[in-house]
Amino acid sequence: MRLPGKMTSPVTRRSLEEVFSEEESPLLRYAFGLLGRRELAEEVVQDAFLKLHQHWDEVEIPRAWLFRCVRNFSFNILRKNNRETLDESPGERESALERPDDELGRLEAVGMIQMLVSEMEERDQSMVRMKYFQGLKYQEIADKLEMSVGNVGYRLHHLLKDLGERLRKSGISHL
Repeated sequence: MRLPGKMTSPVTRRSLEEVFSEEESPLLRYAFGLLGRRELAEEVVQDAFLKLHQHWDEVEIPRAWLFRCVRNFSFNILRKNNRETLDESPGERESALERPDDELGRLEAVGMIQMLVSEMEERDQSMVRMKYFQGLKYQEIADKLEMSVGNVGYRLHHLLKDLGERLRKSGISHL
């Protein structure tokens, strides 16, 4: 029973400040993965938070809204930069105009992968980095992390399987 004059809410909503402190770093990593430039990433994230502030009362899921906003702002910058750098020869212009969507999709996937890897436990992040960024063999990874080779293979297999599933759930089906 609700008492007159007293409002109760089953879900307490986070404040804008809490959302900012929790989401700023992941958003910066995501934007940097898409844009490749720190200063542009910072600008895009700042613009996304300003827009969130303007629409705060309408936004139900701030995290998802912010990521979509950062993605859209980043794509706009990439499209603008791509138009500015297109060569003027008609044949090259047509092929370059076909590639931006592919490139944007690839950049979105890379940004999402970086974000998902950054959310892994530190040891798992190290394994993924050693295998796929440094090109180390399972034995080398096992030696560095003091694990068995079989355990490294098993762990990497499950990390990649989980990563692929999370990518599919986020709407990225191919790289």
